[in-house]
Amino acid sequence: MTSSRDRRRLYGDLAWTWPIISPPEHYVGESETFAGLVRAHGRGEMKTLLNLGSGGGHNDWTLKHHFTVTGIDRSPDMQGLAKRLNPEVEYRAGDMRDIRLGRLFDAAVCFDSIDYMLDESDLTAAFTTAYEHLRPGGVFLTYAEVTRERFIEGRVRATWQVGDDGAEIIFVEHDHDPDPTDTTIELGYIYLIRQGNLFRIEADHHLGGIFPEARWPELLEAVGFEAQALQVTDWDETGEEIPTFLGVRP
Repeated sequence: MTSSRDRRRLYGDLAWTWPIISPPEHYVGESETFAGLVRAHGRGEMKTLLNLGSGGGHNDWTLKHHFTVTGIDRSPDMQGLAKRLNPEVEYRAGDMRDIRLGRLFDAAVCFDSIDYMLDESDLTAAFTTAYEHLRPGGVFLTYAEVTRERFIEGRVRATWQVGDDGAEIIFVEHDHDPDPTDTTIELGYIYLIRQGNLFRIEADHHLGGIFPEARWPELLEAVGFEAQALQVTDWDETGEEIPTFLGVRP
């Protein structure tokens, strides 16, 4: 159940818009970078990978060419998209904070779905899930799209995309932090949708987590990882550094 401050329609009745506003092709650079980091930092052969918060499967579209991928997500609508896009990938329903598959993997990753960890207990729980699913020498990678130090109040971004069926969507994002003393920010989304002669406007509202950059490796180490922070720019279209965090299970 969601509140008016955290509706997440993008993962429900508006999930169909995701392949249009953010198509799989946009994730190739990001996914290839992560695949390279997994191989560079993992100990031993890297064959299996667990994607925590796999969403619509857009990263898996590339990762499946490097690893045997298992994806975890709590949104049935997003999993439906992922299964159609990647029928060869195993998808399981679950929450990254508490799911346990009873299997070990060579690598685990968590992309922008980590944004929905709203406090340090959430973040620690997700890191623990990754740790519990890795063999010794296995590697976990994640990143912070926004940190306390890098947050820009009131930032607005807009994209315009056309789907294969001709649907046009202008997608507008707005970031707001009503209380800089806590660990949450508000994310407002507007969808201007044109399908043939029909035009409509939809609104969405999400809560996201925000933490000081230094806390990420500290929390990884508290879980048991050998942790380090990386600065990665290869895949970010703006050329900005993305705080990326690596954990290796001893």
